[in-house]
Amino acid sequence: MSALTESLILDGVGVGRGCAVAPVAFVRLAPEAPADEPSPADPDAAVAATQEAFSQVSASLQARADSAEGNLAEVLQATALMAGDASLHADVEKRIREGAGPATAVTAAVAAFAAMFEAAGGYLAERVTDLNSVRDRVVARLLGAEEPGLALTERSIVAALDLSPADTAALDLDLVAGIVTELGGPTGHTAIIAGQLGIPCLVRVAGLSDVPAGTEVAVDAAAGRVITAPPADLKEEFARRAEREAALAGDTEPGATRDGRAVQLLANIGTPADAVRAVAAHAEGVGLFRTEVLFLDATEAPSEEAQSAAYRDAVEALGGRKLVVRTLDAGADKPLAFATQPDEENPALGVRGFRLTRILPELVQTQLDALGTVADESVWAMAPMIATPAEARDFASRAREAGIGTVGVMVEVPAAALRAEAILREVDFVSLGTNDLAQYTMATDRLRGELADLLDLWQPAVLELVRSTAQAGRRLDKPVGVCGESASDPLMALVLVGLGITSLSMSPGALPAVRFAVRQHTVAQCEAIALAALSQDEAGAAREAALALVNADVRDALGL
Repeated sequence: MSALTESLILDGVGVGRGCAVAPVAFVRLAPEAPADEPSPADPDAAVAATQEAFSQVSASLQARADSAEGNLAEVLQATALMAGDASLHADVEKRIREGAGPATAVTAAVAAFAAMFEAAGGYLAERVTDLNSVRDRVVARLLGAEEPGLALTERSIVAALDLSPADTAALDLDLVAGIVTELGGPTGHTAIIAGQLGIPCLVRVAGLSDVPAGTEVAVDAAAGRVITAPPADLKEEFARRAEREAALAGDTEPGATRDGRAVQLLANIGTPADAVRAVAAHAEGVGLFRTEVLFLDATEAPSEEAQSAAYRDAVEALGGRKLVVRTLDAGADKPLAFATQPDEENPALGVRGFRLTRILPELVQTQLDALGTVADESVWAMAPMIATPAEARDFASRAREAGIGTVGVMVEVPAAALRAEAILREVDFVSLGTNDLAQYTMATDRLRGELADLLDLWQPAVLELVRSTAQAGRRLDKPVGVCGESASDPLMALVLVGLGITSLSMSPGALPAVRFAVRQHTVAQCEAIALAALSQDEAGAAREAALALVNADVRDALGL
């Protein structure tokens, strides 16, 4: 097909706020197992070939992980371990010995594991793309074909049905102007990695595959749109937006409203190395250290000493800045190799987060003891999945006994938001995880891209729970932060400040725009913006009502 010259608009779900214009380039499709692949004449040789292919793929992924950074390195390492999984290999071998061809056996075994992952939901459901990426690379090696990928020769918008972290790592990122996929979701690994790298990204873009390769397209993550053959005035506007946002990065002062109320602007991290990048981005500290990265791919529980070393590295990197450490958020949907748990029909409502104390109290205690060895006034600890004041009291007692001075909990269960004042009487602070709070409030799996409208950051029901929690914090004069996706949206940040939120934690790349938006409004203006959003019944109307009250110069500067 020849490149389109007609301007068309394709809607999707934007990740971040970036924009870019460039020709679209499609990732090479993965080879599939032949429909009529014959049974192997020598099953032993076929088994050995598949094992060798898995080993080569695992080694290749690990090599990419070793040269990557941040979330990309973490996900690649986890995918490399997935390629080396003994249970997956055993399933493939069983199918080969039952008469399936090697590529067919790999495809069928991966499909079975993917179905289990999707049924489990949560973290495992997020790994299906990575698992399929392993399949594609192993099948390609077995068939002597090229692995899926894309060799860029010019700055391009990378397009795919879906894109795995391994696909992303193989790209020349200096030539990636944007990423667009037909599948995926805004909280999947590709979206997270794009955010970390500051690459404009859209997911769930229907009709993408109908756009001919080489067509110039404009990607607007903030608006959630891809525009083919963009007109000259749109390209000029995108260029101005890029210049304005680059200029915003020059403001490195602490976050505050125009009339001087402090609003701490913090970063979300997953490793101590991320803390170094947070400091470089002028974050005032870390509002969420996701410690499960230290656990998820371990074959046995990390020792207190190993955990202490990781926490110490983060503390040293931050140089006295605030560090809020979330204790292990794992459970049935984030299985631990060293902690077998019984099957659960609904993992999202099962034994996860602080609930692990019911079956593995030593796991939580060891982590708290490790934190206690490095705790000073800059180190705060908080527990995930708290639903009652009694659970908050239990966590606070354990943490303080371990030597941690400032103790809080996550508010991501509606029950916790509704009883926030009682919970805050037990702890020193709370932090709202708006991703899970929206999921539980709207009874919607946040990995189901087709239900993204129900998980819109602007759903008034979720905003009501945020307001209820913030009001409890005001009454007791205790901090209430937000560390979910909402914090990275500069318009939503104004609403959160107006509701009484005292700190916002986000990906480092979102800091300049949020800092600018907050600095251009007084507390009274933020409160008026929040009330306007809360007065609406639908998410879209809530956003429009808030936007109408935003300073014109902020709307123009940020392209809101």
